[in-house]
Amino acid sequence: MKFKKIIFSSVALLSVFGLAACGSQSSGSDSVKVGIIQFAEHEALTSARQGFVEALEKAGYKEGDKLTLDVQNAQGDQANLQTMVAKLAGKNDLNFSIATPAAQAMLNADSETPGVFTAVTDPVEAGLVKSLDKPEGNMTGSIDATDVAGQIDMLVKVVPTAKTVGIFYNSSEVNSEVQAKQAQKALEAKGVKVEIATVTSTNDVQQVMTSLAGKVDAIYLPTDNTVASTASTIGDILKAAKVPAMGSDAAVIDAALFTYGVDYKAIGVQAGELAVKILEGEKPAELAVQKPNTAAIAVNEEMAKAVGIDSATIKALEK
Repeated sequence: MKFKKIIFSSVALLSVFGLAACGSQSSGSDSVKVGIIQFAEHEALTSARQGFVEALEKAGYKEGDKLTLDVQNAQGDQANLQTMVAKLAGKNDLNFSIATPAAQAMLNADSETPGVFTAVTDPVEAGLVKSLDKPEGNMTGSIDATDVAGQIDMLVKVVPTAKTVGIFYNSSEVNSEVQAKQAQKALEAKGVKVEIATVTSTNDVQQVMTSLAGKVDAIYLPTDNTVASTASTIGDILKAAKVPAMGSDAAVIDAALFTYGVDYKAIGVQAGELAVKILEGEKPAELAVQKPNTAAIAVNEEMAKAVGIDSATIKALEK
């Protein structure tokens, strides 16, 4: 009899704890956890993150209310990146990756949690999705792919006397290499000689860019995290050499005469809108990757004076 009472009491206690646990899950059912991994600290990627958060907030997911954010920034360091994605893996309802290296690392660390990316140029080449229209896996997002042929048209109009154009990027960044190849093809189709220079880390930027500036009449800078992180250094070299450069996004404006490309905050918003759909039940595999809706041009007035080009002629070319 005593034994039976103990059993009954134990069952009763388990029932109470079970109800308490159910009550706890129920009360938190309207709250979601989102992990954010940003590859590096620079204007473009930070703007994309801000756009993403704003889109969530607009949909009713406000941090501290219905949303808990875990934001990690690898500061462009691969070792940091691996550690940070491991911290996010399996801990959230959704993970948001900013830039190609971050998205690849996040997918490798956690293929089960739904993922959204942005600031990725070619997610198919990067192995993130099967196709833009039908991702098929557990990731989708928005891309920063620019109209490279259109960019080259713009560069040639701004610097019509350029006979040799340099292309500078980090050869370990897949998205940069894709754009560089497209730019080379477009330039050679116009009869312009191409000089390619690459680096694998920020340590080589000054030496390689100084050498390149002495060989060319203008430079094309694709979307590239290393270029963005060393924009001021590149800008000082090009001012001294009086060589105009065109950049693909506002993050490299300090290095360039002008930039013509993606609005990163806007593609961050697009990624946020996809995240909302996923949080509300849709599957990443069925959500097409979003292309940029808007393009933007910016002119570096100080650089324009240094290289002797009228900034008004550049602004007049904006569509």
